[in-house]
Amino acid sequence: MLVAAAPAHAQDELSPAETAKAKQAEEAAKAEEAAKAEEKAPAPKPDVVRIGALINDIQQLDLQSHSYNVDMYIWFKWKNPEIDPASSFEFLNAFELWGHILTTTYSEPQVLPDGSLYQVIRNQGKFNAKLPLEDYPYDTQDLQVALEDANADSRQLVFVPDGPDPVAISQDLVIPGYEIDEPTLTISDNRYDTNFGDPRFDRVTYSRAVFDLPVTRPEGTYSLKLMLPLLLVALTASLALLVHPRYVEGRIGIGITALLTLVALQITSNSSLPEVDYLILLDKIYIASYAFVVLTMVLIVRNSWVDAEGDWIKAKALDRKSLLWLMVAYVLVIVLLFIQSLA
Repeated sequence: MLVAAAPAHAQDELSPAETAKAKQAEEAAKAEEAAKAEEKAPAPKPDVVRIGALINDIQQLDLQSHSYNVDMYIWFKWKNPEIDPASSFEFLNAFELWGHILTTTYSEPQVLPDGSLYQVIRNQGKFNAKLPLEDYPYDTQDLQVALEDANADSRQLVFVPDGPDPVAISQDLVIPGYEIDEPTLTISDNRYDTNFGDPRFDRVTYSRAVFDLPVTRPEGTYSLKLMLPLLLVALTASLALLVHPRYVEGRIGIGITALLTLVALQITSNSSLPEVDYLILLDKIYIASYAFVVLTMVLIVRNSWVDAEGDWIKAKALDRKSLLWLMVAYVLVIVLLFIQSLA
């Protein structure tokens, strides 16, 4: 009896379970190869957005609230048509955001001759920056406008200055009571110490653009307005030492009047300033003036005892000597305070 032999290839066929297992192994190997290739591949470059601004006007600079109103134009240039940084950016130091008015110059981004997309935004609204007052009234304030892209971090989008002079100011820009210095644009990577609740990331970094307009007070004008009255009061108090030692009541009256005048002047000069937890330069000068007037009164009282003993010649000599040393010490302290402020 003859039995037909089975084809040789039938012995090599796999069962369905073995076939599925082999297919899974093959897909896993391909996925592993793709992962390795992805690791070796360079990371995609972020979109580069060129940015610039024209500061049109600065209004309502308020030291008490550390705020100022800015009217400015900001322009954006970019290549990738899939993004629109002119609509996705956000201000980081906006003050009363509800009061900001944003106006888009073009309904759609314009295409420039080099293929870049271009859009201009006009913003009118208040901004906030902590204005240091340690050197008031000879301080320099940096009026800043800071922005980032709200959607893309620095791996996806970076800002760069648009040209060597990316910030300009209007020729008609005037801030009463201040002198305007050259504006600047600073680009930096700002890293947040949080992932904003997204478990896919550890900490995120965003490209930040900061427009900065430094302003200073005219030194001569503020010296006359604030410093001259103060120094005149101190000088008037020192004249009490030139009055005859026998007129004790009049000499002390001059000192008390000068002291009360200093208090009134300080209250008036600080009325427009915010409450701070440190001494500003003007406060230090007032403290030196208080000390000068009080020491003058102490010397008047002390020398009156010398005069009471009948030696008014000695009392007058002590008055002159005391006046000289007091004036030298007072001027020296004021100079040192100015040097410390400028350092």
